[in-house]
Amino acid sequence: MAERVGQQAVEPIRDPEKIRAMKEYLLHRSYRDYFLFTFGINSGLRISDILPLRVMDVKYTEHLRVKEKKTGNVRKIKMTAALKQEIEKYTRGMADSDYLFPSRKGNRPISRETAWRIINEAAKACGVEGPIGTHTMRKTFGYHFYQQTKDVAMLQQIFGHSAPSITLRYIGINDDMIDSVLRNFSL
Repeated sequence: MAERVGQQAVEPIRDPEKIRAMKEYLLHRSYRDYFLFTFGINSGLRISDILPLRVMDVKYTEHLRVKEKKTGNVRKIKMTAALKQEIEKYTRGMADSDYLFPSRKGNRPISRETAWRIINEAAKACGVEGPIGTHTMRKTFGYHFYQQTKDVAMLQQIFGHSAPSITLRYIGINDDMIDSVLRNFSL
């Protein structure tokens, strides 16, 4: 089930400038919050699979291995060089057993509500419109992956969807976008 804000499903952040603005905003607020957003939009994982991660889960590997809370499936994801570099920088000085996104309230990760607040406040501060939530990070990953590769079958596999149409609807490739592309298409 898609994360909803009110009655609306959240949307991906389509504008790369808005993504850059949010990263900049979060970097000046908190390195942890910046890394949460950066990790989320570069991994495509659900927030329920991101928050329990520990340093040892990401630091010494080329692949993230996560047992998805929602599906129970084990997912193996190759980390990009850029994400790996961010992980190295972020985890410097952290113990292997530390949570990747530690709460300031004891030995536990931040809550889903805290993650939602972080993403939502940054989006508002940067003028990102539409319903925004933690699932926005996963959808943003999917949207930009598709825009760069046009490989819906691969994205479907990454997300574990049952059909390409589900994946396209999930990342917001809607009728208006299809109309826009077809408007100038000619053979």
